[in-house]
Amino acid sequence: MKTQLYLTSALAAVALAACGAPEEAAQDAAPAETAAQSADAETAETAAVEAENPLLAEWTTPYGAPPFDLIEPAHFLPAYEIALASHSAEIEAIAANPDAPTFENTMLAMENSGAQLTRISRVFFNLTSSASNDEIRAIQREMSPRLAAHSASITLNADLFARIDELFNTMDERDLTAQQRRVIETTHERFTRAGAQLEGEDRARFAEVRSQLAGLYTQFSQNEQADREAWTLALSEDDLADLPDYIVSAAAGAAADRGLEGHVVTLARSSVEPFLQSSPNREQRETAWRAWNSRGSNDNANNNADTIRQILALRREQANMLGYESFAHYRTGGTMAGTPQAAIDLMEQVWWPARDRALEEAADIESMIAADGLDHALEGWDWRYYTSQVRAERFDLDESEVKNYFQLDEMIEAQFYVAERLFGVTFNERTDIATYHPDVRVWEMLNGEGEVVGLFYGDYFARPGKRGGAWMSSFRAQNGITGDIPIIINNCNYNKPAEGEPALVSFIDASTLFHEFGHGLHGLLSSTDYPSLAGTAVDRDFVEFPAQIYEHWLEQPEILERFAVHHETGEPMPADLLERVMAAGTFNQGFATVEFLNSGFVDMAYHLHEDPTSIDIAAFEEEILSSRQSPEQIPMRHRSTHFLHTFAGEGYSAGYYSYLWAGVLDTDGFAAFTEAGDIFDPTLAQQLLDSVFAAGNSEPAMDAYVGFRGREPRVDALLRDRGFVDAEG
Repeated sequence: MKTQLYLTSALAAVALAACGAPEEAAQDAAPAETAAQSADAETAETAAVEAENPLLAEWTTPYGAPPFDLIEPAHFLPAYEIALASHSAEIEAIAANPDAPTFENTMLAMENSGAQLTRISRVFFNLTSSASNDEIRAIQREMSPRLAAHSASITLNADLFARIDELFNTMDERDLTAQQRRVIETTHERFTRAGAQLEGEDRARFAEVRSQLAGLYTQFSQNEQADREAWTLALSEDDLADLPDYIVSAAAGAAADRGLEGHVVTLARSSVEPFLQSSPNREQRETAWRAWNSRGSNDNANNNADTIRQILALRREQANMLGYESFAHYRTGGTMAGTPQAAIDLMEQVWWPARDRALEEAADIESMIAADGLDHALEGWDWRYYTSQVRAERFDLDESEVKNYFQLDEMIEAQFYVAERLFGVTFNERTDIATYHPDVRVWEMLNGEGEVVGLFYGDYFARPGKRGGAWMSSFRAQNGITGDIPIIINNCNYNKPAEGEPALVSFIDASTLFHEFGHGLHGLLSSTDYPSLAGTAVDRDFVEFPAQIYEHWLEQPEILERFAVHHETGEPMPADLLERVMAAGTFNQGFATVEFLNSGFVDMAYHLHEDPTSIDIAAFEEEILSSRQSPEQIPMRHRSTHFLHTFAGEGYSAGYYSYLWAGVLDTDGFAAFTEAGDIFDPTLAQQLLDSVFAAGNSEPAMDAYVGFRGREPRVDALLRDRGFVDAEG
């Protein structure tokens, strides 16, 4: 998501190089002739580059998919040079148009501009996340500040904004469709929030700040990746004997990916978390846990502490220049929450019930430690290990047994099946479309009439060069003007099994799969008139709603009975095991919610701080967590120095709370289906499609939710869903 949001900004940019050129040409006829000859030569050179560069040439692939079999890192910089110049010229032509502004000559022209730059950047930034290497990272370091400067040159173009502003102030006098009004409203807001109304030195400084921030975001991300990929924990044969087969298999695959012998644990979440849950070796758990939590804060070149302070200071300066009290006020000002306090109030409402439940969970773990005859205190590296034992004892669940029924391929089929039942679309795998890595798979999405209406890529396994976590992005957004179908990609980081073995995932991994596919469907099912409104281009605290509500279908017995089948026998999960899996649904929710909220509170506190340059990162985290009386054994889900959500870009900065905000929406929203007595109720499914998945940003987020649910959301369902009702009382 981060990449897609960044591109929306980058492609709204324009350079000022062409300003004044007509006057200069009129002053001297001889230089004009020379310039014309030079221009012809430049045009010929550009045409030659375009013919040879696959990023600039016409894509004759199926559905215009990226020709990854032809694209090489060396193609990007030359392609960017041409695309940036082309986009600058297009935008300058719009800004300098002598005709009075209309929707067609201003807004529609902007929607159609920058096609080359859009295409190149969507491919490039997906590769920086999914298949990076030293060459790609070097290009990223060079291009990120340049693209930010390009973006600023558009949003700070006074002539262009004057046209947008005139359209905005005269909308009621014009014959506009609802979506045309929305395009004007959202564009005007985006430009205003990007400094379009600044004057004088402030305009130049604002552009400089944006460029500096872009470079710092790249630095933060690359530091985290370098620290994460540098660490491994080698496992001996004795260590392996105490671990489940699926962890042993994943450890062998991780070693092979790195050219190492034997078996290793890595700091990919899909590797380290199962190890922390399963390893009886407390010393090794502590080593892995400390390495996992210290990414980006070690005494080496990858330390992100100073990068964080620089980012926070520049963000505060940026917000102050725009008249906001803090960056937190700036960021929440354009969301459903509206203010930092509203976001904090929501987190507070959930915090105390979650903390109470977490303390109950801690007491259960301490009892088990004592029962084992051990006298050590409960520490962070103990929580997952003993939680898995408490869970196994209370619900008679063995993670290895459960995992045998969660084959990745079956879960992929399950996500497609739910989409078909809800929205009438089907998926057909294509093996003839080039990808950037052999593990990537491609499907075409067909509507009820058999027409291909989207292309979907799935990149599911962890590997070196791929950032951690899971995310959705796009190679092409749905475009109602050109009729181009969306091309969407989901990335996950599951452990790749040894050759010939099935890919088994946990229930949580399967939930992540459904979550990201919910984002994917938000892009695939988009049906807007204009690309700037398409798919996930919605409020930050609304964008998680489609993803999080989609997770609920995985939890339904009807889905698990059909797709949770044993990888060896093909038999469905036994009824008694299914019942125990469902009964354990709210288990350890105290820990999970506290872990999340720790990051949410710290994120918001950073962006409210009045003097970010003075912050001691570790001490600040401790101060915020202590003020909430957070259990010491539960850290932030994302420690600051590897908090990619908030410091590798602006998508979730002062906005990590949005997952909880969306949690209120998704639990309240899915309750509509359970109340109807049919998880595939056709009327509700159609409302969900029309108001949310297909609508993009064609109306304000709350209006979209009410269009689906019939009323505004309530927090009750979230508290009930997480098992906090009793704690609340």
